[in-house]
Amino acid sequence: MRGRAGGRGRERCGVRPRGIFRSLLASFFVLMLCFAASPRVLAEAAGAEAGARLEPLDIVTASGSHPFLVEVMRTEAERERGLMFRRSLPEDHGMLFDFQTARLVQMWMRNTFIPLDMIFISRSGAVVGLVENAEPLSERIISSGAPADGVIEVNAGIAAKIGVRIGDRIRHPLFSK
Repeated sequence: MRGRAGGRGRERCGVRPRGIFRSLLASFFVLMLCFAASPRVLAEAAGAEAGARLEPLDIVTASGSHPFLVEVMRTEAERERGLMFRRSLPEDHGMLFDFQTARLVQMWMRNTFIPLDMIFISRSGAVVGLVENAEPLSERIISSGAPADGVIEVNAGIAAKIGVRIGDRIRHPLFSK
């Protein structure tokens, strides 16, 4: 026996069309609540790893003071991972690596998808080295060129945009004023 269009025929499988819509709508809301409640999803949307705290940092150049929010990598494990596997970084965000002692810093872009500028800093907060537009996914060694206590990674092009030069200042609690 065939059902009639618009009639009881659509209900023969035991599910009413209105019930399907309600179930889909309820599933959608549950999914949205799970998505919104996930700290990892929220952090990645903000450009930070889950659990990472963003700290204010200013790069002071001849063109003025430029505010950024940075994730600070203080441990060896954090520094090793850095921005690896990230697909994006908000324009006013970055990552600050604290090496805790001055040394010649060598880095690479393995598993890093975002082109970056690297700004190397002394403990006094002075810019001591600058590498612009580091090539994503490259294993080429990038050197600070001078002893550095830290490095800030920002999106490629930012250093040129704000006019970063050797001798410019970084304001952050890790660096003396």
